[in-house]
Amino acid sequence: MIKICIADSLPVVIKGLQTYFQGNSKFEIRSVAKNLETLLSELDSKKIDALLLDLELDGLSSIRDIKSLLSDFPEIKIVLFTSVSEKIYAPTAIKMGVSAYISKNSELKEIENVLLKVAEGEIVYSDSVRKSIEILNKGNKTNRLYKKLSTREIEVLRYFNDGKKNKEVAQILGLDEKTISTYKLRLLAKLNVTNLVDLLKKAKELDVI
Repeated sequence: MIKICIADSLPVVIKGLQTYFQGNSKFEIRSVAKNLETLLSELDSKKIDALLLDLELDGLSSIRDIKSLLSDFPEIKIVLFTSVSEKIYAPTAIKMGVSAYISKNSELKEIENVLLKVAEGEIVYSDSVRKSIEILNKGNKTNRLYKKLSTREIEVLRYFNDGKKNKEVAQILGLDEKTISTYKLRLLAKLNVTNLVDLLKKAKELDVI
């Protein structure tokens, strides 16, 4: 039996997954976590085979937290189950060593099949993720832009898109506010715009955020 931890801040998602897997002899929902602090406690105290993790989990502030989870719990298969932009995060997730990256648009049966494959040691990505990676590998304009932006710059850009100010982004990422201002200037230069409104508009047009 595959012992699963669901880490998601949305109760409706947790309830839906619990209901779907209830009575399935191949799986056991061993624990749930609605924030990073609870997740770390659950992983420390319980035997977990697979972690179904949303990238937007409360308390999960950056991609570095995923790296820490991979390092601290190497025996656990991490499956990213999220609506976060696949074009930006899937390649990074693959490089880091997650076991699977699934879009929240996926059918529940697909999630079940992915978990079974991951338990057998396979590295799995949904069809939509595969298509996104293929597009990136074709060398189109979005791909060229993606390569120009660092993971950190993409993170900062995403927080700007969420409406957060420099000070808020600095607090979330544990950086100096001046550093965030520097990232903002770099983003303006790389996307060839002069203000935040145009920066976000262009990033959306190019599917960066």
